[in-house]
Amino acid sequence: MSTAVVFAVLGVTVYAAHQLADHVLGQTDAQAAGKAGPGRSGWAALGRHVAQYHLVVVAMVAVTVLALHVPLSATGAAAGLAVSVGTHLLWDRRRPVRWLLIRCGGRGFADLADRGLNGMYLADQSLHAASLWAAALAAALL
Repeated sequence: MSTAVVFAVLGVTVYAAHQLADHVLGQTDAQAAGKAGPGRSGWAALGRHVAQYHLVVVAMVAVTVLALHVPLSATGAAAGLAVSVGTHLLWDRRRPVRWLLIRCGGRGFADLADRGLNGMYLADQSLHAASLWAAALAAALL
């Protein structure tokens, strides 16, 4: 199986896992409300979310790797997981997302929470998708 195919399979898998883990199985309302909060309680809520989230991701990647005989090395798996954990911790604190939007000329988008749209949520999900791309690429290459 080529590196490109491994990347594609992992990319699809981690994106599907992200959707399930971020919106259904890997985050409680309390974690979502508290994960960007100050101090120890904010970091604890974020830690619980990221742990639950990655249990879902690891399970779905493991099933895919075993079912499709994807040649994923331990180094690649560890690298992909590290990228995913690190970026998830960064983006879910919310301040880095807002900072980035403002620096890129999107202050209005960062403040958007009207007509069924929420700029911060959309930016957060976009940054997660890009980070999952990077995690799948790292995993496939190593």
